[in-house]
Order: sequence, then C-alpha cells, then structure tokens
Amino acid sequence: MQRGIPLALASAVLFGASTPFAKLLLLGSVDPWLMAGLLYLGAGLGLAAVHISRSALRLPAVEAPLRRADLPWLTAVILFGGVLGPLLLMLGLARSNAAAASLLLNLEGLATMAIAWVVYRENVDRRLLLGAFAILAGAVLLSWQHATSFQWSGLLIAGACLCWGIDNNLTRKLSSSDPVQIAMLKGLVAGAVNLVLALRHGATLPPPGTLAAVGLIGFLGYGVSLVLFVLGLRYLGTARTGAYFSLAPFVGAALAVVMLGEPLSAHLVIAGVLMALGLWLHLAEQHEHEHLHEPMAHEHRHHHDEHHQHEHAASDPPGEPHTHSHRHVRLVHRHPHYPDLHHRHGH
Repeated sequence: MQRGIPLALASAVLFGASTPFAKLLLLGSVDPWLMAGLLYLGAGLGLAAVHISRSALRLPAVEAPLRRADLPWLTAVILFGGVLGPLLLMLGLARSNAAAASLLLNLEGLATMAIAWVVYRENVDRRLLLGAFAILAGAVLLSWQHATSFQWSGLLIAGACLCWGIDNNLTRKLSSSDPVQIAMLKGLVAGAVNLVLALRHGATLPPPGTLAAVGLIGFLGYGVSLVLFVLGLRYLGTARTGAYFSLAPFVGAALAVVMLGEPLSAHLVIAGVLMALGLWLHLAEQHEHEHLHEPMAHEHRHHHDEHHQHEHAASDPPGEPHTHSHRHVRLVHRHPHYPDLHHRHGH
C-alpha cells in the first residue's frame, strides 16, 4: 500500500498537468487528431530511448517481459487507451474550457472503478461508494456549466474517460510485466496510427519547436505517467489506483486557471470541493481481514517478503528485487491490504 499510493498520485500529477499544456498548443491551431497521435508518439519514443539505454548499459532486467499470451490484452489496451481515448479527449478539449474539461476527467476514475467493481468484483464498501458519488456529482455539475457546445464537448470527454476506464481494467491483466515495455509499445503503435490517420485527413505537422513541446508533454504526461500507473495497479488494484488517479483533474484545473487566465467560477469551486471530498474518502480507506491465498504461479518483480517464501533454481537471478517464475503455496493470514497481484479474493 505504501509503495502504490505515491506511484498512483505521481502518475495523476503528470497526467493532470498535461491537459492545460495540451490546450495551450491546441490554441496554437494544432489539429486535435494530430495532437492525439503526437502525444502518444512522444510517449513511445521517449520510453523507447529509456528501453534502449537500459540495454546499452546492460542493466539487469528486474521486470518480467511481455509474453505471447499478453498480446490480445495489449492490443485491446492500445485500441481503447491509445487510439480512441486521446482522440476523443483532444476533440472535446478543442471545444471546451480547459479547467472544466480537466475536472470532467474525473469520470475516468469512476469508469475505472465501476468496471473493476462490476466486472472484476473488486471489493467496495460504503466509504468508496460515497466517494464515487461525490466525484460524479462534481462531474455532472460541470457538464451543465456552459451552453450546448460544452455539453457536446463534455460527451466527447466522457467517451474518452470510458475508453480509459476500459483500458485501465485491461491493463490490470498486464500489471505484472515490464511497465516501460507496455507504455512504450502503446505509445508507438497508438501514436503512429492516429498520426497517419490525421495526416490522411488533411492535418499538417506544426513547426519543429511545437513538435518538440508536444513530444515532451506526451513523454511525461502519457509515457512516464502510464509507467507509474501500471506500477500502481500492481500494488493497489484497479479501483483504488483509479481513485487516487482522480487527483489528476485538480492539477489540470488549477494550472488552467493560472496559465490560461480562465475564470475561477462558483461552479468550478463547488465541483472541485465535491471531487476533493470523494478523493479524500478513498484515500482514508482502511481494509484488513483474515484472507486466503490460493496456490498460484506467476512471474513478476518481487522481494522475498511474507508473500514470497519460495525456493530458487540455479538459473534464477541472484539479488533482490528480481524476476522469475515462482509458485505461491496456500496461505491464510491477516494484514492491511488492497486488491493487488496477490489479493484478488472474494469477500
């Protein structure tokens, strides 16, 4: 839990800050579809440089690589989270107030939590539900703030949030693998697809300085942020990581007011308070009970803690943390936990 929360919150800060910066570039007449492709391509290229550097420096591999069985999940993640999500966001952002659009992105956390609870049966209590309703109330308030143009843009942004909610829950299936490799492939493939489609529909590339700025925003706000998010999923599960990620819109809204001179309206303040209350309710959660670990085998980065007491073969890597296929025996105990890789049990 202590490892996962800072990772999820750092991911939220980076992604939240990317929204007003992207809005600045959209005001400079960068095509929204082209922007969606460039942001993810910047993320993919930046992480590819990190990946190549690790290989060139011969750093020890401490993360489990993607396997052939992961490809269907990775394909769906790229489609929903890398192609459709950013495209809908840029189309909505081009037609809306950046501060309000940033706060409306809290719907991603709600979509993520709802799918995790309904489809994957992650545990939910009264506190989490109340927090979710507070976030939803703030989002609904924002959707009625402006005239019809914002309502249409709000629907586009809500569509992006739904796509990312699906993406986040699918990424749960990959969270034991190398997060840099996941984010790199997602950025390269999704970015290239949206870039090609945008150019074929008449978009033109911006000047080199703007290209570099978009690439940097994409690397930090989409690439590094996604790496941290995947690590958060590993430790916290999907619903909780999505809840902590709800900090992102507050960062974006605050920067939009400061950077773009957008008005600090009563709607914005009330919506922010409701969403802050919802986030606090999630952060204050305590979950502890006696639970059963069924025998299982998997591969991921780990230390030899109370959940990892196993023998090593001669071919297994030395030192810690390390990665190798290992088997968990049946275990019953009690401690604070979230639905991470080892705590996806019924209640």
